[in-house]
Amino acid sequence: MRKDVSGWITRLNDAMIDNYTASGAWRNESIADIAARLVIEKPDMLAFIEGDRSLYLGNLVTKARKIAAVLATRGLVPGDVVSFQLPNWLETAVINLACCIGGFVCNPIIPIYREAEVGYILRDGRAKILFVPTSFRGFDYVNMARALQAGLPDLATIVTVRGEAEGCLGYEELLASNAPDVASGHPDPNAVKLLLYTSGTTSHPKGVLHSHNSLMAELLAARDYWGLGASDVVLMPSPVTHITGYLYALEMGFVTGCAAVLMERWDASEAVELIKRHGVTMSVGATPFLRELTDTVVSAGALLPTMRLFICGGAPVAPELVRRAAQAIPGCAISRAFGSSEAPTVTLGVRGVEELELGATTDGRIVNNEVRIIDEATGALLGEGAEGEILVRGPEVMLGYTDQALTDDAFDQDGFFRTGDLGRIEFGDFLAVSGRKKDVIVRGGENISPQEIEDALHRYPAITDVAVVAMPHERLGEGVCAYVIADAPVSVADIGSFLGEQGLARQKWPERVEMVDAFPRTASGKVQKNILRDRLVAQAQPTEASL
Repeated sequence: MRKDVSGWITRLNDAMIDNYTASGAWRNESIADIAARLVIEKPDMLAFIEGDRSLYLGNLVTKARKIAAVLATRGLVPGDVVSFQLPNWLETAVINLACCIGGFVCNPIIPIYREAEVGYILRDGRAKILFVPTSFRGFDYVNMARALQAGLPDLATIVTVRGEAEGCLGYEELLASNAPDVASGHPDPNAVKLLLYTSGTTSHPKGVLHSHNSLMAELLAARDYWGLGASDVVLMPSPVTHITGYLYALEMGFVTGCAAVLMERWDASEAVELIKRHGVTMSVGATPFLRELTDTVVSAGALLPTMRLFICGGAPVAPELVRRAAQAIPGCAISRAFGSSEAPTVTLGVRGVEELELGATTDGRIVNNEVRIIDEATGALLGEGAEGEILVRGPEVMLGYTDQALTDDAFDQDGFFRTGDLGRIEFGDFLAVSGRKKDVIVRGGENISPQEIEDALHRYPAITDVAVVAMPHERLGEGVCAYVIADAPVSVADIGSFLGEQGLARQKWPERVEMVDAFPRTASGKVQKNILRDRLVAQAQPTEASL
């Protein structure tokens, strides 16, 4: 254990540092170091695009150095937390690089969060500065920030972006200040760089701590595995306040030279136009993005010849969706991948179109990580093909949580992170994730995987999306309920008949079907199954039906 300059206790130790440094996974280099070198070599490198705006490397570095200098003059020191609650705007790239240059901890906050979540995050993280839009999607972020500030003694300053507000500093005001520029920053590569809060479902979100080294290990592994370079262009529909958007939009360009196209909000038709206009070669996003992009491409008869890679994760991805997307976008490798805020990419999907079936039926190759599958009950190590809990250890795994007790619970004695997910290893180095431990339905003592049922129902012609959850059952404890989005009415009998034809055991057939127009989702696209389960519990209508 080691106390970070930020004050948090992390699981970092000398043996870990020596091991990952010797292996080459930790390069002891930050994006601030890379930016200082690149800006001399390639000041005109296109870094980011947002709508009609562009940001080139020289301008990015100049602005970031200015922001870092101003924050330092306002009393911030390395280890202090800088929060921003912004959509996918160019300013997020400047703030992130400024934090790295100044040695500050960057704390992105998802824009959909409101007083309860934002207040907890700012208090737990001890944020000193908060960047917010004056307004976005009709919500007044300034009023929320002011109301919260009264109860947050650490929060000294609110900075408004793309607008001004009385009593707040303006982003443009910071850039216009006469604070001396910062030539370059060389932060401790093992210090906490990123504080990112998970979208908790049953309690407060957990604060995940990453270092410069842990994030750089992820970026370099992905770059080398996918063969990314300066000719690539990344489309980012995911929020940059989520681990996917943060890494592959705000940071990937520093190690590859590729540009990132930021989408303020998701629109599949707009995504198609952006791909065509900017020659986008790659995108990373959750299941809804891939599904809607595929639907739009098919309905419009669009061709996207520049696209060569779409990595889909953050939520279960049906094999049929991967196959359908691959048909709709020829030449583009479509693949599932598996990771989390704590361990960003345990797997990196597949490399090319020739591995389509592996991309559809597994979550891809395990890269740069060690994975163990253990028996949930006994903790015994399981072999290839056996399903159990997924544990991971590697150079990109987080340093811990802000709450040390949570960190202690999350890792075993060998330093493996307990993901809380179930899966199995296949074909030597591929991982197939079958679901979350907490989502497993226990019906009459038998464990049922919701994802297995969902994968089958995605082949039902009228169903466009489905989420299977547990529901109260007086005799069996739990039953199976399918929430369905469909083009036509679907009954319990229809689903049962179809699943029987698919070869699923009768005990896995849903006893209840709920037709809905949409699912509650997190900002990263995950279906909030806890909300769906809570609805069933609240309705208190357990069934006595027997199969």
